[in-house]
Amino acid sequence: MIINKFKNYFFLYLSFLWLFGIFFLYIKHSAQSDSTISEWIINYQGGFTKRGLIGEICFQITQFFNLSLRIVIFLFQSIIYSVYILMIYKYLESIKINYLILFAIFSPIFLIYPVAEIEVLARKELFVFIGFLLFLYFSSNRYKNNLLVLYNFFVLPILSLIWEPVIFFFPFFLVVLIIRFKILNKKNIFKILISFLPAIILCCFILFNPISSENYTLMENSLNKIGERCYMSCALLKSKSTLYQQFESNFDKYSFTIFFRYFLIILIGFGPIFLLSSYSKFKDNNNIFFKKFKNLLIPILVLLSPVVLLFAMGYDWGRWVNISYTFTVLFYFYLLKNNYIEINLKKIDKIIFFFKNKFLKNKKTLFILCFIIYAFGWNPKTTLTGDVASFPGYRIPYKAMKYLYFNINNN
Repeated sequence: MIINKFKNYFFLYLSFLWLFGIFFLYIKHSAQSDSTISEWIINYQGGFTKRGLIGEICFQITQFFNLSLRIVIFLFQSIIYSVYILMIYKYLESIKINYLILFAIFSPIFLIYPVAEIEVLARKELFVFIGFLLFLYFSSNRYKNNLLVLYNFFVLPILSLIWEPVIFFFPFFLVVLIIRFKILNKKNIFKILISFLPAIILCCFILFNPISSENYTLMENSLNKIGERCYMSCALLKSKSTLYQQFESNFDKYSFTIFFRYFLIILIGFGPIFLLSSYSKFKDNNNIFFKKFKNLLIPILVLLSPVVLLFAMGYDWGRWVNISYTFTVLFYFYLLKNNYIEINLKKIDKIIFFFKNKFLKNKKTLFILCFIIYAFGWNPKTTLTGDVASFPGYRIPYKAMKYLYFNINNN
């Protein structure tokens, strides 16, 4: 079943997210306890360290133009977030919509999530999302496979310097390459493997060469000289420098409640895309990747499996859910847009028809209400210990109005 006027509504949806996103970026760019800013101030003034590339660029711009580092970061974040929103619109505007696709695009763990949880807004994974979108763009049939090999060879190392956990999502890049090459002879296998080699070597180097205490102090002093301090994400470079410390910090936080909560979050948040995947089959049975699977669900679960390590290492489970979902959705719609898969619409329509007749009695208003509750009624919090937040569709504008009211009355 096709939903009319999706393009117009999607444009309005993204416009509101962009407007609130830029507003919140401006409000929080001067905050002294914000994870986003603390991550962006990491730089190379004390020598090479993970996630320092963008911070070093911002630091050098600050020095050259004699500007505030936070203003430079705000401008940089605003530009990157705007580019991402524009690319998402261009990527999804032509998708043929059915009800499950509509729910998948408006899932509360996708585009609305960073605006609802502003600690996640404009974090460095934005560069990774943009990098993956560009990769998918060059993966269309109009471009040659060798361009993808060169893209991986040169761009993935840059993404790794910005946010090294991108390595957990390399399987998505890998599968797209396998799909494009179709035949995996020795020559093609060599090309695919060599395309990932620089990024993998770099990620391993980052992993086993954490910043020393002396170099951390040099970086900290460079920030102090321009009126900044190394805190939160920046300070974690010192307190969580080893691989074991990455895992150790989470051990005392695990509980049955947390695992059960996130099981439900993933099940419900990923529900529409999982259903779509289970009713989507590959068209080209001659492709080495396609012919092994009857539908797309199992391949997607396999591609997501490395992310378990990221959950074990990191505290921001809501953020990992958002990143994992973004890669999954972009990958699924790449296959759909390029006619690699077909959806069994008859089975999906039967499910929707049963649901409407059993619970909604064909009332369009009730169906819309269910959509609003699903898309705008909840979202996971950023950290693993945080509970589920309610009604981001209401809280986002309320939070913005509250900030405006507070600032007007204090000026």
